Amino acid sequence: MRELVVEADGGSRGNPGPAGYGAVVLDPATGETLAEAAEYIGVATNNVAEYKGLIAGLRAALDLAPDAVVRVRMDSKLVVEQMSGRWKIKHPDMKPLAAEAARAFPADRVRYEWIPRERNKHADRLANEAMDAGGRGEQWSPRDTSAARVAAALPPSGPPGDAKAGAARAREALSSVAAAPAVGDRSAGRNGWARPPVPGTAPQDPPAAEPAPATAGAAATSAPPPDLSAPATFVLLRHGETVLTSEKRFSGSGGSDPELSEAGRRQAAAVAEALAARGTIQHIVSSPLVRCRQTAETVAARLGLDVVVDEGLRETDFGAWEGLTFAEVRERHPEDLDAWLGSAKAAPTGGGESFTAVSRRVAAARDRLAAAHAGRTVLLVSHVTPIKTLVRLALGAPPESLFKMELSAASLSAVAYYADGNASVRLLNDTSHLRR
Repeated sequence: MRELVVEADGGSRGNPGPAGYGAVVLDPATGETLAEAAEYIGVATNNVAEYKGLIAGLRAALDLAPDAVVRVRMDSKLVVEQMSGRWKIKHPDMKPLAAEAARAFPADRVRYEWIPRERNKHADRLANEAMDAGGRGEQWSPRDTSAARVAAALPPSGPPGDAKAGAARAREALSSVAAAPAVGDRSAGRNGWARPPVPGTAPQDPPAAEPAPATAGAAATSAPPPDLSAPATFVLLRHGETVLTSEKRFSGSGGSDPELSEAGRRQAAAVAEALAARGTIQHIVSSPLVRCRQTAETVAARLGLDVVVDEGLRETDFGAWEGLTFAEVRERHPEDLDAWLGSAKAAPTGGGESFTAVSRRVAAARDRLAAAHAGRTVLLVSHVTPIKTLVRLALGAPPESLFKMELSAASLSAVAYYADGNASVRLLNDTSHLRR
C-alpha cells in the first residue's frame, strides 16, 4: 500500500488576525513534492488556520492516492494530540474542524506525528506566502522554486561527490532552495516575528486543551504508541571490488555485470571473517548482480547460511554510461550529465534509471524485507546507490545527500527499522575489517 506524507501549518498575525494555511504532500521514499496547497482565510486564530491546513493537506492526499496510508506531520501539539484522540476537543470552533479533518481522509489510514517547527519549513513557508498574498489583496499561487531547475541551470563540473566547482554549486543551490526562509521571515504558527527555539525546551502551544481521554464520538482516532520491540536491523554490505571499481567506471545493472577481482575476493573473505566474529547475522539477501552474489556467497559459506536474491537491491541502470568514466560521459553526453547532476528525476542517457526511480524501488524492497524480518538482523549485499539511498531515507535527508556520502568497496553500514516507521542509522562505511 502506498504511503504519503502530509505536512501542514497555519498561522495568524494577531491571533486572531489575518490568517492563512499551507500544506504539502510528499513522497516519503524520495522527498518529492507531489502537491501543495495554501490559502488566505481572512481573520482567524492560529488553531483554526492549522486545522484548515490539515484539512487541505488530507484532501490533496485523497486526490492523489485514495487508497494510501498517510503520515501527517505538524508542529502544532494541539492539533496532533486532538486528532490522535489523546486530548479532548473543548473549543466549539475546533470540534467541527476536527470532524471535517476526520472525514477528509479515511481516519483508520491516518496517523499523526509532532515535529519541531524547524522541520516544518515547507508548510510554514506556504502559509506565510498565503498571508502575504492576502495582505496584497491577492490569491496565493505557487512560485517556481524547483531545486532541479535551479541546479540544472548552473554549469556543473566534476562527478557526484566531487567537491569541484560545478557539482558543489549544484548541491549548494539545492540546499539553499530547500532552506529558503518564508517571505518576511514570519512564523506561520505563532504571533509576530519568528524566534528560535530554546534548546532542551518542550514545544509550546496555546493552552486550548488539556490531555484527557477522548470523548465518545470524537472525530479523531488513536495513534499507535511508539514501538519498543526489537527492530529489523539491516547490515548493509557493499560488494567487493571489480575491475570497473578500481578504474572508477559507471557500473550498474545495465552493463557487463563484472565478477569480483582478486582484490574483491580478498575483501569478501575479510568481511566474512569479521561478520563471523560478530555472530549477529541471521539471514543474507543479495542483489542479483554477480559481484554481489559472489560477495554474499563468500559470507554465507563462512556463516553457514543461504543467500536469497532480491531484485530491489540491484544497482542503478546507468544506460549508455555503463562502462564509461565520468570524463568520458562528460565528453559524449554533456547535456544529459548536466541534467543528471542537477535533478534526482533526470535519468542517464539511453533509458537509464533516475535517482527518484531507484529510491522508489529500494524503498519498496526495504518495506518488504523489514516486514519479513522483524526483530532479526539481516545482511543486505548491494551497491553504492541502493545503500546510500537506504541511509538517506532513514535520515530523512534530501536526494542531494547521496553526493555527500563516501561508500567504499566491501564497507559495512547498518540501519535499524522499527514497526512504527522509525529508523536509526547505526553505522556508515566501516572498513576496519579491511585493515587487519
